[in-house]
Order: sequence, then C-alpha cells, then structure tokens
Amino acid sequence: MTPRDAVHWVDQPGPHSLPGLWHQFIDWIGDGTGLPDTILHIHAGMAVLMLARVVTRRSLGSFVPLSVVIVAEGFNEVMDRLQFGSWRWPDTTLDIVNTLFWPTIICLGIRFRPMIARRRGGFGRR
Repeated sequence: MTPRDAVHWVDQPGPHSLPGLWHQFIDWIGDGTGLPDTILHIHAGMAVLMLARVVTRRSLGSFVPLSVVIVAEGFNEVMDRLQFGSWRWPDTTLDIVNTLFWPTIICLGIRFRPMIARRRGGFGRR
C-alpha cells in the first residue's frame, strides 16, 4: 500500500474506507440488537465508561474514564462526518448528548459526593 492509497483509505467515503468499515460495524451492532441509535449511544457511553474504569484503574469520579468516553464519541462522530461528507448537526448533537449524559452525571455525582457528605457531618447521617 502506498502512502497515497493509505490516505484514500481513510478520508474517502466508501465501503472499504475506514469510515465505511466503521459505519458497517455500527450498522451490524444496530441490526444485531434491534435497538434504535439513541439507545445504542446511551449503552455505548456506559460501556466505554466502565471499560475505561477497569483498564485505567481510575475512579469513576476522576475525569480519566469520562475523557475516554469523550474521545471515543469524538472518534465516532468524525467517522460519521467522513462517511457522510458533512456534519449532520441535529444528529451529531443528539449522539453526543446521548453518549455523554450518564457518564458525566456519574462522574460528577461520585466526584462531589464527599463534599456533600462533609457538609452533613459524614457518610450515612441525615
């Protein structure tokens, strides 16, 4: 493969380009589960968050697992952009929100829990 072929393989839409193969993989997951795209994004965000937690051994309250989710979603949206030839902003925005909502809530909830507990005088007290 020449360098010119490598560039063509990445940035030109089609079934044998990287974006095309990524899109086929995503379609295969959607067809196999029967779930709509919005639900798949929610599950993917949570799965990547948990996988990043296990691999990095960092707390869900740190920003490391959340950052992995952000990078993974960014990769997914760039692949969509390359596959379809333009940004589809309504779809892209909804994908980002669906993917990042629960991982962000979990990260912030765990991160701020010790502060809430200190104000109340410790864990377990009401």
